[in-house]
Amino acid sequence: MTQRMLAQGNAAIGWGAVAAGCRHFFGYPITPQNEITEWFAKELPQREGIFLQGQCETGSINMVLGAAATGVRVMTSTSSPGWALMQETISHMVNAELPCVISLVQRGGPGQGTTQHAQMDYLSATRGGGNGGYKNVVLAPATVQEKHYLIQLAFHIADKYLNPVVLLSDGLLGQLMEPLELKTLDFGALPSKDWAVVGMGAHGDKRRHAVACNTGLIFMERHASYLDFVEALDGKFRNMESEVRYESYRTEDAKLVLVAYGYCARVSQEAVDWAREEGLAVGLLRPITVWPFPSQPLAEAADRGTSFLVVEDSLGQMVDDVRLSTCGKTPIHLLNMLSRHMKTASGMILPETVFQRIKDIMSQEENRGTAAG
Repeated sequence: MTQRMLAQGNAAIGWGAVAAGCRHFFGYPITPQNEITEWFAKELPQREGIFLQGQCETGSINMVLGAAATGVRVMTSTSSPGWALMQETISHMVNAELPCVISLVQRGGPGQGTTQHAQMDYLSATRGGGNGGYKNVVLAPATVQEKHYLIQLAFHIADKYLNPVVLLSDGLLGQLMEPLELKTLDFGALPSKDWAVVGMGAHGDKRRHAVACNTGLIFMERHASYLDFVEALDGKFRNMESEVRYESYRTEDAKLVLVAYGYCARVSQEAVDWAREEGLAVGLLRPITVWPFPSQPLAEAADRGTSFLVVEDSLGQMVDDVRLSTCGKTPIHLLNMLSRHMKTASGMILPETVFQRIKDIMSQEENRGTAAG
């Protein structure tokens, strides 16, 4: 029987992780994701799992590296300042080709910023915040249920490509409570982890196995040379681009398409419905993967002359990916965090604000068309 409950977004991550077979969590408290750490601290010991609070975020992510090297499914969770501290080890894990999942619940910045919601880590999440120009698949849920599903997908993708995967959320979705249906997803079989460091006796070849994060500096059996290693990474990153996912909402005949993720996507969808009630041809494209970014549907819409309004709770970061996708063929508008309904850290972008911006844009474009005619 399917179990249903009322659950917080942060708790949904825990339920999804254990459904994916994760029994190892290393983390450090930081607002607004502390409920995730608390959930694992309570639940993993009851499931013969291991929870350990590290001395800091740097210590926690290095514990994740060590656990991943043994082949277990392992994750951590953090928020923006802690995310910054983890960057070096994430880069090391890409070098070592180790899978893990990192939940990033964004808060305001730069620096310590606030302890409340924002969407200001998009660039560091999608561009690889550490050294070396690496790539991670980055999933962006918009509901509590989707958090439960996407964390399971994240573990599958991490094992598929032997690479860290990021679940990018925001503080509002972490605190939000909604109905949650617990369900274990089956993504199919994966190759055995014959590379795992589990002792000679556990391997059929009875040989020592090693994992290192300095491939290129020292010789590792997987790759004959440094360029062979980089070439393999290049192929992996190209294959990871096939994991692109997005959701289109009322875009078929839209003259203006909103682009938003996370809580801003939910706000934007409501504004789209209001616009449709007034006869305005507006739709929404919601990236589910923000890397790889769904550039193709945006490019196709731009070729049809569609304009875009990017809604994001930052000063503007994802808007650059929309501009790159559309190659300057059509107007790109931005509604950012300066349009929050209050100037405090608890302010947010409301549907009313988005709706008014939609009407302003559609009116301006109609006036331009009339003038040109």
